This record gives sequence, C-alpha cells and structure tokens, in this order.
Amino acid sequence: MIEYTISEVHKLMEAGKLTAKSLVRNYIKRINKIDKAGPKINSIIELNPDALQIAENIDDERKNHKVRGPLHGIPILIKDNISSADKMMTTAGSLALEGYKAAQDAFIVRKLREAGAVILDKTNLSEWANFRSTRSTSGWSSRGGQTLNPYVLDRNPCGSSSGSAAAVTANLCIGTIGTETDGSIICPSQINSIVGIKPSIGLVSRMGIIPISHNQDTAGPMARTVEDAAIILSAIVGADTEDPSTIKHNIEIPSDYTEFLDINGLVEARIGVARNFFGRNEYVDQLMEKAMKKMKELGATIIDPSDITTVNDLHEPEYEVLLYDFKHDMNEFLKNNVPDDFPQTLNELIQFNNRYKEKIMPYFGQEIFKMSEEKGPLSDEEYKTALEKCQRLSREEGIDKLINENQLDAIIAPSGGPAWIIDYINGDHSTGGSSSPSAVSGYSNITVPMGYIFGLPVGISFIGGLFQEPVLLKLAYAFEQATKIRKPPKFQKTIIF
Repeated sequence: MIEYTISEVHKLMEAGKLTAKSLVRNYIKRINKIDKAGPKINSIIELNPDALQIAENIDDERKNHKVRGPLHGIPILIKDNISSADKMMTTAGSLALEGYKAAQDAFIVRKLREAGAVILDKTNLSEWANFRSTRSTSGWSSRGGQTLNPYVLDRNPCGSSSGSAAAVTANLCIGTIGTETDGSIICPSQINSIVGIKPSIGLVSRMGIIPISHNQDTAGPMARTVEDAAIILSAIVGADTEDPSTIKHNIEIPSDYTEFLDINGLVEARIGVARNFFGRNEYVDQLMEKAMKKMKELGATIIDPSDITTVNDLHEPEYEVLLYDFKHDMNEFLKNNVPDDFPQTLNELIQFNNRYKEKIMPYFGQEIFKMSEEKGPLSDEEYKTALEKCQRLSREEGIDKLINENQLDAIIAPSGGPAWIIDYINGDHSTGGSSSPSAVSGYSNITVPMGYIFGLPVGISFIGGLFQEPVLLKLAYAFEQATKIRKPPKFQKTIIF
C-alpha cells in the first residue's frame, strides 16, 4: 500500500479515484495483516467499529460539495489516553480503566471531527504514559501488550506514544496524535523515522487527556512528512476555556501552519548547536555533523557550540514537579471524568494494581505511583521551589538566554540514539535524548528523520522558544525537502552483524 500524504489523498478524492470509505477499508485490512497477524507490531489497541460508517458520511458530504478542509476524509489515530465519546474505551493502556468510555470527546478529538477526520482507532502506549515504574519497558501496557519497532522487531519503539509512532511508520494510517510530558512524542518519532511536533504549552488543549502534569503535558501530531504534521497541527490548536493554559497568552494562533513551509527556509537562518547532547553515540554525532554541513549549504549560519548549560540541573526539580503534579492531576481527572465503579484516586489505582499484579505488573512495578502518592498538595513549599527552579533554568537561564544572546532562530540537537533491544529484565536502556529543555520550559520542539545506524532510525530536533512553531516548521521543512532521508520499515526480525 502506497504511503499516501494528505495532499495526495485529496487529489485522488477530488478526482473521484478514491473515497474515504475505501481508504479506511484498506487501512483496516493492513492493520489486520501487519499489526495483528504478522509481523504483529501490536500498535493498535482498539479499532473504531463505526469508522467505515463515519467515512461513508464524510464521502456523502463531499458528493454534496461540502469539504471541511484538508483533513476531510483522512483517517487519524489517537493515543489511548485521549478521550473519545464513541464506542472505544479510554484506558491509558491500563486494565484499571478497562471498560471506561468517555462521556465527551477531548477538545482535540472534537476539533479533528469538525475538520472531517475519521478517528480510525486508538493506539497502544506505555501504560499510564510511562509514568508508573522506574524500570519500565516502553511500549508495553497491561491492556495492549508490547508494541514492536517496525524497523527491527526486537527493538523498542520508545514511549510513551509508541503505538502512535509505530502505526504511522508502518503505514497503518496517514497520521496520529501522540502526547508528551518529556520525550513521549519526540523519542518514538525519532526512533521510528517520522516527524513529531511537541507543541508549546498553551497551543493545544489538554481537556480530556489523561494527565501526568499540567505544567508539561501536551498533545501533538506524528506523521511521515512535515507537511502532514503541519496540517494536523492546524486542526487541533485553539483556545479552550477548560484548559487555562490556552487562554492566558494573548497571541494570534495561525489557522494554517502549512503557510510557513518554505523550501528555502534555512537561507540566512541562525542555528545554534547544543553540543552537550552529543557524545552518547559516535554514529549519531557523525549524522549530526553531516546535517549541519547540509544546513550550511542551504544558507544557514551555524553557531557552534550553543549549549543549553542548565540541562543537567533540571532533572531533579523536574522529577519533583512531575511527582506532585501527577497525584494532583490524576486525582482530579478520575474524580471529574471517570464513573465511581472505577478507581477514583491514585491510591485506589495503586491498590487495584496490587490486587491484579500478575496481569498488571508481570515485568515491572509501580514505584513512581507510590512516590507520587506520598507527595502533599501543590501548596507545599517543596513543590513551589522545584517549579520555580524548573521554569527559571529551562526558560530565562536556558532556551531564552541562548536564543536571545546569539539571535538564534532555533537550536538543533540529536533527538536521541538508536532503538535498544526490548528487555523486560532490565527495562529501558537510555540511548540519549534532548527533549527535556523544551519539555520543562513548555516550548516548541520538532523532530525529523536524520539518518539510520545499522538500519535503526535517528532524528534531529529543532528546538525553539514559546509558540515558535512557525519558525521551526520552516526550518524542519527545508531540511526534510533537501535531504529526503526517511525510508519505510522492512520489519526486520533482528540485526545480524
């Protein structure tokens, strides 16, 4: 099946050569073949039983000359921590919420439906968005099992938006929505050779998304091209009174992010190089050098080095903030959204997990849940101090300082290293990553494919300031179009040297 882009699908639909229903039917066949049979990458946690009917209704609108926009009739997948008011469950991959069906769509799901997208299914994820255990295996959930990396099947797809990334790169859809607190869009995107956009906090509403942290959580598009990701981003942004972060900034949100895609976008651009994220893997570093050389050829000025020097001081206060936020935000979500025949607090989730530990904790435990439960209210001085430190180190002493002092358009860094082998005994093996500064600050970050190491993908991150998505899209698009690096996966069983 051809890796269609959104614009290619629209041309076929306009010419009467393709319908939304036939496209959905083809994707369902491919899901049943690749995701559920063999090679069985297990990226889909639940199919939308009404998808074909929804697609047929969308086709009828087209016949009546009503086309809502570029996403009209486009199948989109959403992560299983995003609420949808339909026949699908919303569980964050946990058996604790198995059977829970949301009473209303998340804000971004409502926006996607309004744009004419077909919500095809929900994707598997690292359970509770990878915030349960200190020794977790990314891509595994008690409800969905283990998602595999389509490039090399015994390698990890990274988390927590593992299913979203694997589904896109395996061509089980055109695009997906992932979520990130720190790295959960960027890491799976780069490890699966796709484009991932981690938007600024306040650009995309979190209403209806099972939370970790109101300070860092966001949702964003994951797609095979920058253009497709920009189209999806355009559909989900917007102010929402139920998420105060989207209305506290007095900014004009673009209605169409594709307007910023410029093949000459790197001409006269000033790009800083965060070399403090180098040194984890020589092959990654070599690909970064090659990428920088290409950007210079395309007209960019490279300011090297441009280290984000505060990054090592962020880890401890960030973790403290997330532990506090998780307890508070999870308790609020469960109380306000989930019926009382399900766990209603984090403490009740812990108890549920203990009762069903054979199914829920066969490989790793819930150490993070327990640490979070021990935290007090958000009024604690410990929390306030950690939050202030996070914001100061990541913003005014971090990204803002670096960009302003060097008049940068963006900072580049390796998005991460190549995928590690799935390992339930030891858990995840970190191969590096540069997501934390943008995650903690709440600023923008885009990863695009940069190359392959023994067949395993790696990406390059374009990191910017608050609401600098237009600038990053321009730069990322110019790099993508000049390099055309992405290759589809071959579902290789393992790497043989």
